[in-house]
Amino acid sequence: MNKLNNIKNIAIIGLGQIGLYLYNELKLKKKEIEIKTGKKINIVAISAKNKTKKRRFKIDKKIFYSNPLKIFNEKKVDILFECIGQSDGISKKIVEQALKNKVNVITPNKALIAKHGDTLARLAEKNNVNLEFEASVAGGIPILRTIKEGLATNKIRKVYGILNGTTNYILTEMENTQETFDKVLQKAQKLGYAEPGNPKLDLNGFDAFAKIRILSALSFNTKISKANCLMEGIENIKLEDIKIANQLGLRVKLLGISEIINGQLFETVHPCLVSKNTYIGNVNGVMNAVITEGKPVGESVLQGEGAGPGPTSSSLLSDLLSILRGNIKYPFGISSSKRKSIKAFNNDDYTNSLYLRFEVKDKQGVLSLITNRLAKYKISVKRIIQTPDKKNKKATIVIITHKTTEINARNCLNIFKKNKNLFKFPTLIRLYN
Repeated sequence: MNKLNNIKNIAIIGLGQIGLYLYNELKLKKKEIEIKTGKKINIVAISAKNKTKKRRFKIDKKIFYSNPLKIFNEKKVDILFECIGQSDGISKKIVEQALKNKVNVITPNKALIAKHGDTLARLAEKNNVNLEFEASVAGGIPILRTIKEGLATNKIRKVYGILNGTTNYILTEMENTQETFDKVLQKAQKLGYAEPGNPKLDLNGFDAFAKIRILSALSFNTKISKANCLMEGIENIKLEDIKIANQLGLRVKLLGISEIINGQLFETVHPCLVSKNTYIGNVNGVMNAVITEGKPVGESVLQGEGAGPGPTSSSLLSDLLSILRGNIKYPFGISSSKRKSIKAFNNDDYTNSLYLRFEVKDKQGVLSLITNRLAKYKISVKRIIQTPDKKNKKATIVIITHKTTEINARNCLNIFKKNKNLFKFPTLIRLYN
């Protein structure tokens, strides 16, 4: 074997929490990686905004680049780790340049892949190099490789799960401690589960949304969908909803769901009420879980830690070993030319049973007013829980409905925006059937 071909040069772009941890792991596990792959590895370049910043692990400043775009002019690079995390800007530029220069790319950047994955995949295929992004979905869980390889001959019809550890921790902790959303969020920030400055992308569902788009493309052999997705986060989930759900034998979980309905692609991210007796209802804390349904294997479940430098680094290194072993493959499992666009399912036609919570004035006729308006929009009532608060002359009415469409639910609830008998707009949480 040619000794030069046996040595692979590595560059790491971005030395934040993930990139720095990866850098240290590569040094610690260098011998192990070399034994398992038969290839020598060298870190020849690293890049970040600040060279002098105090970091958890010591870095080699001799190989530091303030401008990562200069690396390819000065160093021979075989494999590049992009760990910046932006969907555009320097993240996109450096990945595009690497692929054009026939450099293999590994990234945990779900925003980049969800937005530009199709274009980048074609570029990787054109230059016969790898574009690997196992770490972009569910941290250390090898779900993408499982779909691409382990389930390659299965016809998957649905993929869903808990795709964000931050929101799952918050919802679990609210149930366990009976503390409010704001208090638990502060705790999550102190523990490093949520961004201390702006955790919006986790809380509003966007993080899970990017992941479900990647899972859809892989599961159904399609291009990444650009259609409007039904997306809601957990910001409006109140402790009261958690308590009521518990009484009903249910839990609130933020789910990402993608499935083929009547030959059309449906994707959604929103809070769901799930039974405590189900598998997904017992995935708690910072854990993630992804479930696929298809033929002939049926239901497959993968669970593990979905965030943090450790699990993410584990997936990044698994991609590295795959490349070092010579596994050149299509980024999305099949050739880009074979991946087709698929018509989006109309979100208005999506059906679910609903949990509706009304805070109303405690007076005669209010309940019948609500149920009559539900009936007007063909929303039938399955169960009613009424809790009076005589002291404050108000009542909480919780209604569980039979299945109805999104358009009926939306149009019906809009009527309650201006109603003198309601103290606030009703809370809606969908039930996962």
